[in-house]
Amino acid sequence: MKLEGKSAIITGGSLGIGQVTALLFANEGANVLITGRTESTLVEAAELAKDSPGSIEYLVSDVSKEEDCKEAVEHAIKLFGKIDILFNNAGVLPLSITHETSIEDWDQVFAINVRGTFMMSKFSIPHMIEQGGGTIINNSSILGIKAIPGTAAYNSTKGAVSQLTRSMALEYGANGIRVNAINPGTTLTPMVQAFLDNSPPELDAYLKGLQPITGHLGRFATPEEMAHAVLFLCDSENVAYMTGAELSVDGGWIAN
Repeated sequence: MKLEGKSAIITGGSLGIGQVTALLFANEGANVLITGRTESTLVEAAELAKDSPGSIEYLVSDVSKEEDCKEAVEHAIKLFGKIDILFNNAGVLPLSITHETSIEDWDQVFAINVRGTFMMSKFSIPHMIEQGGGTIINNSSILGIKAIPGTAAYNSTKGAVSQLTRSMALEYGANGIRVNAINPGTTLTPMVQAFLDNSPPELDAYLKGLQPITGHLGRFATPEEMAHAVLFLCDSENVAYMTGAELSVDGGWIAN
């Protein structure tokens, strides 16, 4: 088992990429704390690991709130005694063109996608320093590199997450902490399905001529494929020299 004896926090762990990654980690022997805002889906996600060699615990938590982030980290330390892996996965995807985006929506997507990633890292890093190292993986996006219309707020947050990833990698490498990001392409999660079902007209017109939305492999990605990319980045033996990097898992979108 690749993660036997390891402990992890996964934000946004009740659905989509977060849920599948949590189960993969538990199946690889890790003890995982998942966080999210909806208790019912957290309970369902934790139940998936009942026969796994590892475990999934859950905590209702909102990454946009400072006290919730502090509590999540403290809860993980109380449960496991350490934090080997932090997967900053929580995110939201509002749909609107720039001038129609409300100030409230703009602030919310930054609070969750960027501020949440910052705060969970901020409160986890001192524990990682004390224990001699750790791994942080941030869920960025191919849209942090290549923009599409109708998602200006989301695109902007993912560019910020990518820069935060590089900054933390430079700051904490000497402490044995590796920081990397994944850049998923279009992955069939509940969030992305809602995006495809409710895209604004400007985006619909753009997407009709955009092959890379399904990747150059002719299909959407699965959450399982993203989970295995995250697992790869957690390999502190065979990928120990990899930090400050972005792993694009996008079916060739960025190559276009």
